[in-house]
Amino acid sequence: MVNRVTLTGHLGADPDVKDLSAGVVANCRLASTDYCKDRTTGNMKEATEWHRLVLFGRHAEIARDFW
Repeated sequence: MVNRVTLTGHLGADPDVKDLSAGVVANCRLASTDYCKDRTTGNMKEATEWHRLVLFGRHAEIARDFW
């Protein structure tokens, strides 16, 4: 079984990239925002959720090279 998630958002800061003996690891935070209408008032509400990401191997190298 494979679980897959696609997150779209904005990085909170530059990734923290570390070169370890086992390979490259990058840590970063991603903010995704959801907009919905409040049922009682009819006003648009905004909810931001922060995600902690850990990238390994080639993905971490891409984060190091392009951010």
